[in-house]
Amino acid sequence: MMARPLFTRVLFGLSFAAAAFVAVLPAAQAQGSAPRAGTEFRLIDPPQPADDVSKVEVVEFFWYACPHCNAFEPELVEWAKKLPSDVVFKRVPVQFNAGFEPQQRLFYTLEAMGKLDALHGKVFQAIHTQRQQLNTPERIATWAEQQGLDAKAFGDAYKSFGVQSKVQRATKMMTSYGVDGVPMLAIGGRYVTSPSQAGGSGRALEVADFLIEQARKSKGK
Repeated sequence: MMARPLFTRVLFGLSFAAAAFVAVLPAAQAQGSAPRAGTEFRLIDPPQPADDVSKVEVVEFFWYACPHCNAFEPELVEWAKKLPSDVVFKRVPVQFNAGFEPQQRLFYTLEAMGKLDALHGKVFQAIHTQRQQLNTPERIATWAEQQGLDAKAFGDAYKSFGVQSKVQRATKMMTSYGVDGVPMLAIGGRYVTSPSQAGGSGRALEVADFLIEQARKSKGK
């Protein structure tokens, strides 16, 4: 039996500096067994709509400053590369209090500038390897300029209505999906799993594969 890894759980009202705490959870179900609701995943009630109803939508809820999101990222990236054509993978940055918003805006600003693929991993690296505190608009702007991004273009996008709208939508999605910790995967608007709940990052992705199949069945595929 493998002990579940730690994950970042955050509560509304905590300060940014004290936002994460960790909990050791009971041993996971034996790997290879069929995942069970309430054990390695939970149901989303009510189910949430997808942007594209023809696809099975997988959403990762994450926080750039979360060490467990950072640890999960390499395996998640490789898994996402192998998803079939009827599955779409998305990321949603979380906001459990106002201190999270600058990094939410960073994610959507990079997306708006077409730089997300190139720089998403570098944000994790800057925070967790280089120990940069990218937690204010000013620090984020300095980092972005160091990556070769035009300062004015970045600043305009960061403050734009489009980015603000996506930040608001992301925060509403968190509530709708019942996100209480990260990293977390939502599948087909019906199921949620995580490395903590499943008993490890590899097992979480196995459970996600299983839930993708369940989501396909619900679509009659």
